Amino acid sequence: MPELERDSTAANEAETWESQLRRTFRAMVVARTLESKLASLYKAGKIVGGVYIGPGQEAISASIGSCLSWDHDIFSALIRDQAGRTAFGEPILDATRSYLGSAKGPSRGRDGNIHRGRPNSGLPAMISHLGAMVSVVTGMLLARRIKGCLDGVVGAASVGDGASSTGSFHEAMNTAAVERLPLVVVLTNNQFAYSTPTDRQFACKSLVDRAVGYGVPGYEVDGTDLTATLRVISEAVRNAREGGGPQLVVANALRLSGHGEHDDASYVPEQLRKSPLGRDCMEVAEHQLLSTGLITEAELLAWREEATEDVQAAVAQAQQEPAPDPFADDWTVYASKEIATIS
Repeated sequence: MPELERDSTAANEAETWESQLRRTFRAMVVARTLESKLASLYKAGKIVGGVYIGPGQEAISASIGSCLSWDHDIFSALIRDQAGRTAFGEPILDATRSYLGSAKGPSRGRDGNIHRGRPNSGLPAMISHLGAMVSVVTGMLLARRIKGCLDGVVGAASVGDGASSTGSFHEAMNTAAVERLPLVVVLTNNQFAYSTPTDRQFACKSLVDRAVGYGVPGYEVDGTDLTATLRVISEAVRNAREGGGPQLVVANALRLSGHGEHDDASYVPEQLRKSPLGRDCMEVAEHQLLSTGLITEAELLAWREEATEDVQAAVAQAQQEPAPDPFADDWTVYASKEIATIS
C-alpha cells in the first residue's frame, strides 16, 4: 500500500492536512478489512485464543498512528488499535503471522493475537494489564531522555475508560506530568470496561476533568467524527512535540462489537446503540471525504479492493509458514535473535 508509506521524520511537516486525512482514512479501510477477515478465521476455528477488533473506534486509533513516525516516535497500541498500528507503519503480515502462529511473526509464534510489537521501531508489545502501558511509554521516554535522544520525540499511549481506573494509569500520568514528558494519552471512552458501564467506573462528569488534577492540558472530542478527532489528536501531538508536556485526549465513542469475538455484547442497551455515540465512524468518515471531494467513489472502491487483496495475501502467506518448534528452537538466544531481527 504505497500511499500509506511516508517519511519517518518527526511529524512529517511537509504533509498537507488533506493528504494526512486521506492517509488516515485509508488505514481505517485496511484495518476494517483485516479485522473482518480475522474474525471470520476465528469463527472458522483457524485462530487459537481470542480475536479483538475495533469497529467504531478506527477513527480514533488511526488518528493516533497517523500523527506519529515509525522508527522515531513511540506508540503503545491496545486491543482495538489495528487502525492505529496500520497508520503508524506496522506491516499487515505482523498481524496475520501473530494470529496464525507463524514462527516468522514478531513473537516467533510463541504468543498470539494482540501481544506483539516492534520495540526498536517504537511499537512496544502490548500487555493485558492495559493501564500499565502508559507506564511503559513513560519509561521509554525517560530512557530516551537519559540517552540524550528525546528531542522531537512523542510517546502516545492508547487506553480505554476501564484502563484509566487502574493505579498504574494514575501513577504514570503523575510521573509524566512531573517530568514534563512528551506523552500523549488518548483515552477512548467506549462506554464499557468489558461489560462494566461508565456509571460504575467513575463519578466525574467527564474523564477529561482528570487532566486538571494532573496539571496537564485536556481535550474532549467526538470519536465517531474522523475530521474532528484527527484535528484534536494532531494538536495534542504537536503540543507535546514542541515541549508542552503530557496531553490527555478523551475521545467518546461506542465499540460496535463485543469485548472480543467471544462476547456478544448483549449488555449494551439498544438506546445507546442508536445514540450518536453508536455511529459507525467508517460511514461518517466516508461521507466526510466523499462530500468534500477529498476522495472519489472510484478511489474508495480501489482502496477496498487493494486492502482485500493485501489481506488475503498476508493470510495465505502466514498460513503456509511453519509454526514454532519447541524441540528445535534455541530459547537461550531468543532475546538476541529478536533484537537483531527487529533492527
